Amino acid sequence: MLAFARFAAIRAVLALITLLFVSLIVFSLMEMVPGNCAERYLAFKNTQGSGITIADIAAEEARLGLDRPFVIRWASWVGNVFFRGDFGESCILRVGINQLLGDKFWISGAICFTALIFAYLIAVPVGMFAASSKNPWLNGTLRFVSYLGLALPNFLLALLIMLFSTVYFGDSMTGLFSAEYRDAPWSFDKFLDFLSRAWLPVFILGWSATAFALQTVRALMLDENGKLYVTAARARGLYGSRLRWRYPARHSLGPIINSLGFDLNRIFNELPIVALILTLTEAGALLLEALARSNDQQLAGAIIFMLTATIVGLNFLTDMALALIDPRVRKSVVGS
Repeated sequence: MLAFARFAAIRAVLALITLLFVSLIVFSLMEMVPGNCAERYLAFKNTQGSGITIADIAAEEARLGLDRPFVIRWASWVGNVFFRGDFGESCILRVGINQLLGDKFWISGAICFTALIFAYLIAVPVGMFAASSKNPWLNGTLRFVSYLGLALPNFLLALLIMLFSTVYFGDSMTGLFSAEYRDAPWSFDKFLDFLSRAWLPVFILGWSATAFALQTVRALMLDENGKLYVTAARARGLYGSRLRWRYPARHSLGPIINSLGFDLNRIFNELPIVALILTLTEAGALLLEALARSNDQQLAGAIIFMLTATIVGLNFLTDMALALIDPRVRKSVVGS
């Protein structure tokens, strides 16, 4: 137990160091954009007819603390993020980023995590069964479906579903809420309305994730099935699901669990385009708006850092799960 606690502490320290390093990268990228936050904001105000002078820019820089050294500004930003959960103000909108994000990031996280769970609930059992099946029709069908999932882009699938729904049902199925619930406070009825619409982005994002995970699980199981220890288990009289779950499945789960963070990142990377097509109001759409339209690097940096923190946290949990599930990892950690 002491060895496992030491393993968990080392992984936690490494996760914290990773987050600090990522925060430095994100803050540096925010600083490297041409023109500082004061100049971009006042330039935006200038387009609306406000007369801006050099003195106005200097005063705004002093108000925002942009006249301080880079390291001090980074330390102040990361300190506020780590200890207060405060990402500061949006550069262009001059509204607190926490207020802008509100529940948008949690909605995005719920959509991405649900798509990830949806993908693995299908891919793991189906992939393991396909690797053990000798039926050529079943294997061919699964291979075709998985290749189709990898080849058909998510945005094209979203457009096809929208077109079909509009033609046959008169509803484009865009947005996360109906018109009457869009600006209403959260309630049970609003939650049910959200569920009635959120299934579509979950399905679209889970489409390619399921295909990718299915290929991965099947390949890992086929590799394990051909190893000597499985042949020896068959010689001892183990067959069917008992053999599959006791030996090759347990050894195949390690790489699958270890890839959860990577798959979550890939799903979120696809979310902004899907959000743009389905006109979703969540963090993916907000990130696209901040990067491509308003050039609000402070808002974009906050979303990217929160996504990275989520992935780092998930990787930490998968490391702990691997140490408990995989006997090879557990032996290297606790020595038994």
